[in-house]
Amino acid sequence: MTKTALITGASRGLGAALAKALAPTHHIIAVGKTVGALEELDDAIKSLGGQATLAPMDITIDAAMQQLCRSIFDRWGKLDLWAHTAIHAAPLSPIGHIGAKDLSKSIAVNVEATSRLMTYVAPLLGADGKAVFFDDPRAGERFFGAYGASKAAQIALARSWAAETQKTGPRVEVLTPAPMPTATRARFFPGEDRSGLTDPADEAARHLRDILA
Repeated sequence: MTKTALITGASRGLGAALAKALAPTHHIIAVGKTVGALEELDDAIKSLGGQATLAPMDITIDAAMQQLCRSIFDRWGKLDLWAHTAIHAAPLSPIGHIGAKDLSKSIAVNVEATSRLMTYVAPLLGADGKAVFFDDPRAGERFFGAYGASKAAQIALARSWAAETQKTGPRVEVLTPAPMPTATRARFFPGEDRSGLTDPADEAARHLRDILA
């Protein structure tokens, strides 16, 4: 029976790279907001001999996430893997100038939506499934207030979940990818020399063993 992998934030970057890396062994359920990017991902997965279910959704819309998880249960009965790469990268700003909307969206995407998804996905993963989160430790750095705080909160949730489920499952792991030339990083470091950054496909391949362990 083909295993299933839910990837939230699959449109581009590490999420898309993970979807392609997992495609030979998993049916990919790809969640993202950009329809065109998801369709390109679907073509790539098919070219690798895999199959995908595209879910063009916003993870902050609670009803959509409930519907998604119910659909996964109705079709497959469970999930084998959840890789959460969805993130909101608020503009860099001094603390005193962080926009209220930027902070609110950072919390909504990076913290609140992640927390709700944990609640909905946990029963699908059961005792044997695995959830993987990806750290980007920026907390305390200059101008990273909104992103750094909300990302740190997301990873704190993941680490608490990991501690709580050591004996019962699902398995929860936090990985820290190397810097990659993603759209998120480009927002933080425009004009950066990207030649020294690691391709998302290489990072996906490097972490694949840990993800599937």
